[in-house]
Amino acid sequence: MMEMVIALITAFMMISGALFALIAAIGINRFPDLYTRMHAASKAGTIGSGLLLLAVGIHSADISIFARTIAGFFFFILTAPLSAHLLARAAHIAGYKLCDLSVTDELKKTES
Repeated sequence: MMEMVIALITAFMMISGALFALIAAIGINRFPDLYTRMHAASKAGTIGSGLLLLAVGIHSADISIFARTIAGFFFFILTAPLSAHLLARAAHIAGYKLCDLSVTDELKKTES
């Protein structure tokens, strides 16, 4: 019975992680500029890879592997959004323009 519950949780997390990774890939291909593409990759990609990593940890049924997957999950959650923000800021400073659909450029006020 417990093995079935663990298998269902693992399957749910793997399917959810794969769907988030698919959403991130679609966002990267469909969004109009660098900044929105980076947003899709950092948010949905982080959730997708984190869920897949946790699914592997649960499926392993080993506490040491699960502890490493938890550490990796927190590393993803802490570093991916921060690095995406810093890359977007560097791209803005380098002169990459926003798409025409963007209404406001908040960084333009702080960098001049």
